[in-house]
Amino acid sequence: MMKRILILFISLLTLIPTFAQTQEEIKGWLDKGVELYDQSNYTEAAKWFRKAAEQGHAGAQYNLGLCYANGEGVPQNYAEAAKWWRKAAEQDVAEAQYNLGVCYANGDGVPKNKTEAVKWCRKAAEQGIAEAQYNLGSCYDNGQGVPQNYTEAVKWYRKAAEQGIAEAQYNLGVCYYNGQGVPQNYTEAVKWFRKAAEQGLAQAQYNLGVCYENGDGVPQNKAEAVKWCRKSAQQGYGLAQEALKQLGETW
Repeated sequence: MMKRILILFISLLTLIPTFAQTQEEIKGWLDKGVELYDQSNYTEAAKWFRKAAEQGHAGAQYNLGLCYANGEGVPQNYAEAAKWWRKAAEQDVAEAQYNLGVCYANGDGVPKNKTEAVKWCRKAAEQGIAEAQYNLGSCYDNGQGVPQNYTEAVKWYRKAAEQGIAEAQYNLGVCYYNGQGVPQNYTEAVKWFRKAAEQGLAQAQYNLGVCYENGDGVPQNKAEAVKWCRKSAQQGYGLAQEALKQLGETW
């Protein structure tokens, strides 16, 4: 399935014909594209998305961008993907804003530009896109495209972490562990490390193991330290493998 389809209505236009098509007809083109996409008929789907996209339908513009990014029904072309995502992003489609931000961050289809990446990620983050919130937090954490600001990093990490993004949970735990942007609090650090560790994030599993080994935020417990370091080591995380050796354990 594609990412979420956004159907945007302008109430005053739904019953009033444009020069050629009504909004209902344009929405029908989008629906036809979605139906064909779900049948894996990507070439025809892209044609219908394009018909609606060229009439200004934001959801179709977003979907056509996805087709170009993934090379589904059209040759893969990040410049075209960015072009159509920009059109949708300018109509406040949050997913398009996020994807356009990623394009600027990576230089996919547009010149790499950290400031533009932050601009579009922020728009998506403010609309609640968890991945955008995490990326914006990372930008503030590392001073990429914005001045480094740990308080802002924590703010955005927390929003993403509360939506279940494991990397955001882990980074929020690091902030609490080191006292960056928040007062140092090992108990809170452990709480967020655990959430990320339970999602299988190797770094979080290792850090949770270290907390149990040292008694940081939890009672010291070698068995728990070994348990979490082993989970991390089994994913190939080198620090966890070394920690198990020092604990006299294998993975």
